[in-house]
Amino acid sequence: MMHFASPLALLLLLGLPPLYYVSHYRRRGATLRFSATALVAAAGTSTRQRLEPLLPALRFLALVLLIIALARPQHGQEQVRDLSKGIAIEMVLDRSGSMAEEMDFEGKNLNRLEVVKRVFDEFVQGNKEGLDGRPNDLIGLVTFARYADTIAPLTLGHGALSELVEDVQLVRLEKEDGTAIGDALALAAARLKTAEEAQLRVNAERGNEYEIKSKIIILLTDGQNNRGTHTPAEAAQLAKDWGIKIYSIGIGNAPNNATVQTPFGAFPTRQRSPLDEGTLRGLAELTGGIYRRADSAEGLREIYEEIGELEKSEVTSLRYLDYQERFVPFALAGLLLLLLETVLRNTWLRKHP
Repeated sequence: MMHFASPLALLLLLGLPPLYYVSHYRRRGATLRFSATALVAAAGTSTRQRLEPLLPALRFLALVLLIIALARPQHGQEQVRDLSKGIAIEMVLDRSGSMAEEMDFEGKNLNRLEVVKRVFDEFVQGNKEGLDGRPNDLIGLVTFARYADTIAPLTLGHGALSELVEDVQLVRLEKEDGTAIGDALALAAARLKTAEEAQLRVNAERGNEYEIKSKIIILLTDGQNNRGTHTPAEAAQLAKDWGIKIYSIGIGNAPNNATVQTPFGAFPTRQRSPLDEGTLRGLAELTGGIYRRADSAEGLREIYEEIGELEKSEVTSLRYLDYQERFVPFALAGLLLLLLETVLRNTWLRKHP
């Protein structure tokens, strides 16, 4: 689109019509005495006389072009670039055998892992009930049972991430069962530690402007650490040293009352949950995160909403003008017309006296 850098210069155009009128129509010409005007009329109108109005017209048009050039016409368009400050999120999901326990999901009984997977997908993609999705965040996935595995690297391609999450299944072999919370956290923390450096390389290669605002781990488990080489406390200390917060979520039902039969009769007791809430709470407190417990899909959604409020990504629009100067053709055309008018006025269309 066309744009004028100095549009006020165009106001000079308003003075041209009066100037043209005064210089052309109100100007008094030279006179000669004739004994009879009939002799002049009989001489007719020459070509030079007919072209005489061309001179003021050329000057008028030249002034118009020069004023336009003075206003500095520019051609181009406004460019808009979105700059994102996102969160780097490593999801750490427990897929041990205990996650096969059933849990309520919208009136259906599904195993805990399936519920966690479905609500996690809502957290990433968004839903209509309060979760807006995380389109500007780098999200990766680590799963664990006896061993920790990276399922998806940190990525902004959340469509592929959803497919990878769908393929996560409960551990099948007994020798692979267990709960290696410490190893899973250490692996996730290591992935996040190198994420910022890797993103800087991507920005340089592709011209991106993405910035990692903060790094967090969201841990979801229903058990306690009983496998692996790293303890949860060691992994949490690594996360703290690397500026990573841990949001820990305990999955499963709260302890409940039960009756135990013994040789001495039936005695009421309170069954303990295998969930190690003390450790999970300590992980969060050490790194600046929070611990919450989810007994249902709705409770899990509420926890994700809370995390979403605490960890918000930012998107700003950078607007700039990409214009090229276009005044030169107007200036050259105006000067050429002035030159032509001057040459004609002093040669072929010259007046005598």
